[in-house]
Amino acid sequence: MFHVSFPGLGINDLPVNRVAFSIGSFNVYWYGILIAIGLLLAVLYAYFNAHRYDVDRNKLIDCVIVGIVTAIIGARAYYVIFKWDYFSAHPSEIIDIRDGGIAIYGAIIGALVGGLIMAKIRHMKFLPILDITMTSFLIGQAIGRWGNFFNQEAFGTPTDNVFRMVSENTGGVGVHPCFLYESVWCALGFLFLFLFNRKFQKYHGQVFYLYLVWYGLERTFVEGLRTDSLYLPFQVFGYDIRVSQALSAVLVIAGIILLIVNRKKNDGMKGRKFEKTYKKSKKRG
Repeated sequence: MFHVSFPGLGINDLPVNRVAFSIGSFNVYWYGILIAIGLLLAVLYAYFNAHRYDVDRNKLIDCVIVGIVTAIIGARAYYVIFKWDYFSAHPSEIIDIRDGGIAIYGAIIGALVGGLIMAKIRHMKFLPILDITMTSFLIGQAIGRWGNFFNQEAFGTPTDNVFRMVSENTGGVGVHPCFLYESVWCALGFLFLFLFNRKFQKYHGQVFYLYLVWYGLERTFVEGLRTDSLYLPFQVFGYDIRVSQALSAVLVIAGIILLIVNRKKNDGMKGRKFEKTYKKSKKRG
């Protein structure tokens, strides 16, 4: 049990328990519940909005099923790889994710690898899949980050700003609630890409490129505040480099380049036209 306060917001001694409920001696944690809720809402969004991205929803489900499995593997593998000094000495803990220890970038990479392999098998175009997948990811990220709140982890360095968080895990010191920053940013990102798809998207892949810039920009800065970052196993020019911060910066640059290169592109993407075609084919089927 933690006692969490946000003094600048007038919230004090909020009781927070990592365990949601127990079945016998088996504990079910809020972390897992929130990850599952975020995943479910992301899948539902993708399924019911697939036509707007010119994606066949029935084929998409195949990609989702495979992507979920590979996302879990990727999330844990990413974390374990960059914490190998610890896990090499505690191999029995490698598959124990109930206490956290998963990385969102690992989940994204794993989901994309598995999902795109299935998309290839099902003869689907990659860019529309990436557009809807990244929009959906933002839902899962916005909700899933609150699992870090219940675990009282993924916070940053000391601060006296209005959003500072204090608990037993912070040593009674006000710190940056990095999970909160990312949750809000991802929620705003979802709204932005949701509206962009309906009003302004000109070509397949445009939403995906915007996601790279949107999420990468936030993570580049917020990762620099965190005290629990994963680091590269070697120094670069004498500096320790945070893995996720470096990857985020690369994604921002890549996203900007892709948007500039494709700025004049217009492949005639018309989600509503696809929607009408989809409904007609559904009636015939």
